[in-house]
Amino acid sequence: MSHQNENTSDNPSVDIFTKVSGPLVFAGECMLELVNKSESELGKSFAGDLYNSCVYLKRAFPKLDIEFMSCLGMDRLSSELVSRLSNESIGTQFLPKIASHHIGSYMVITDDFGERSFIYWRGDSAAKRMVSALSSEQSLALNETGMFFFSGISLAILLDEERSLFWQKLEEMQQAGVVIAFDPNYRPQLWRSADIAKLNIEKAFQIADVLLPGVDDFDKLYGMDDVEQCIELCMQYSPKELVMKQGEKNVIIINEGGREVVPIVPNDNVVDTTSAGDAFNGVYIGARVSGFDPKTSALAASAAASKVIETPGAIMPKDLFENFWQSYKLPV
Repeated sequence: MSHQNENTSDNPSVDIFTKVSGPLVFAGECMLELVNKSESELGKSFAGDLYNSCVYLKRAFPKLDIEFMSCLGMDRLSSELVSRLSNESIGTQFLPKIASHHIGSYMVITDDFGERSFIYWRGDSAAKRMVSALSSEQSLALNETGMFFFSGISLAILLDEERSLFWQKLEEMQQAGVVIAFDPNYRPQLWRSADIAKLNIEKAFQIADVLLPGVDDFDKLYGMDDVEQCIELCMQYSPKELVMKQGEKNVIIINEGGREVVPIVPNDNVVDTTSAGDAFNGVYIGARVSGFDPKTSALAASAAASKVIETPGAIMPKDLFENFWQSYKLPV
């Protein structure tokens, strides 16, 4: 059965990214990140898939207007996160605060090959209430934004009643002409069941204009590891642009212009793979909104992803990223 994306444009040949006018909003959870620096010392930072993406996007394309949407507490750590966002020149227009809850936290455990696992303390975080905490003014302002990007993690953390509000708001933004982007970023431990995850992720596939999944999402959720099967599943929902990531293999992009296969930028100096996909998403969206074609955007995104895995934690030091990006020459 075919599922037609409801958000169709009058001219299907028009690049969906040319419709983006206004701030880019990244909605998700940002947590306190703890990383081992030594046997007796922890490094403290902030991270979360959508937060990571907007940080790397803003660093690469500082002229773009980026907003991070979530919900914070009124505690010291929440205030530190707001300061961090300010230091990264990321807007906080859609970042309400509530006194009853605070931000979650997690610790990164990295093996000898750079692969990571996590221990979480996020069971009742403020971010689970990110829609209901919005003021009426904030909610209305979302309809005036250019793009709204969310992930399967953004969905998974929400309380059930909050998720209903999220879908209502998303449909309202879609009707207002906001371009919707989605990465399933499936994490089984965040969902009560695979069936509930499928129901919500497939609903997101149906409403989103731009899809940025990874083959590993489909492997974990559907037992599907063949890239062509994954592409076929996504194309049932008629996205305007599909960006299929395959880990260390090529990126495949499908849109009105056809199909593009883009090689990734390899890197043998792997320290920590945390946020490689997040960096890819942020830089890809930033490049596309800035007018670059899919191939150029994917190459730049892959180069950024390849670079950030050289340092521990989700967010590499700003000066290191900026030095790399200044040396990376995007074609004019």
